[in-house]
Amino acid sequence: MARAAIRYAKAVLSIANDQNTAEAVNKDMTLIANTIAENKDLSNMLLSPVITPSIKKSALLEIFKGINTVTSNLIDTLITNKRIDIISNVASKYTELYDASKGIQVATVTTAVALTDDLKAKVLNKAKELTGKDVTVNSIIDESILGGFILRVGDIQYNASISNKLDKLKREFTIN
Repeated sequence: MARAAIRYAKAVLSIANDQNTAEAVNKDMTLIANTIAENKDLSNMLLSPVITPSIKKSALLEIFKGINTVTSNLIDTLITNKRIDIISNVASKYTELYDASKGIQVATVTTAVALTDDLKAKVLNKAKELTGKDVTVNSIIDESILGGFILRVGDIQYNASISNKLDKLKREFTIN
């Protein structure tokens, strides 16, 4: 499924670049990925074998009114090829490919509570310093880390979470 999503995303990016609409399509793809991730009913509807492709298509076009022609053509293509269930993956892969083509690195910061604007700016500066590239910050809240943060930029991960520190202490005590 991931390989198919990458192929579709590459094709859409190529078409969008040819038509100088890559940025607009990226906004559409971000909206689609976020909306499906946040809405379990929409996700279930897309995965349902009971709901007809035409209903799925009309629902998507109604939910995402005003999307770029390239994006609506992707929906048509996925419906025709009976692959509409991977639209969220395609949208995510498109955004990754678009960011990579623009030299933008995405940093994921996991915290126990929401980041303040000041802290977000500090994380952004640190990530830019680490990568030497423009960076956007994607924030995830995970209360299980208890406190601190986990910063992931590409293949680099810096874990300064309290749960990680507690795990290290626990291992030290069980080894000795």
